[in-house]
Amino acid sequence: MASKTAMVSQLERKDKNMHRAVLTMTVLAWVALITGVVLCLINLNDFNDRNLGLMLGIGFLVGSVFIYVIAKAIALVHTREEDENSD
Repeated sequence: MASKTAMVSQLERKDKNMHRAVLTMTVLAWVALITGVVLCLINLNDFNDRNLGLMLGIGFLVGSVFIYVIAKAIALVHTREEDENSD
């Protein structure tokens, strides 16, 4: 009985940590997206490859998409693992 209780509490802690990690990555992705949009809009007047602010803005935009996709992939894998373990 005690081993089942310990396993349940470990799973709940792991689940809570996973949700916190996914939420943190999602928030960071939105922050990167907003930063990228602001940098692009501020530096849009000189549109060339030597404009460091514009290039950083584009990098933030691309990076935000990667962060968001990775966070959602982690959440989906974790959900699928929970579904398989509950059966």
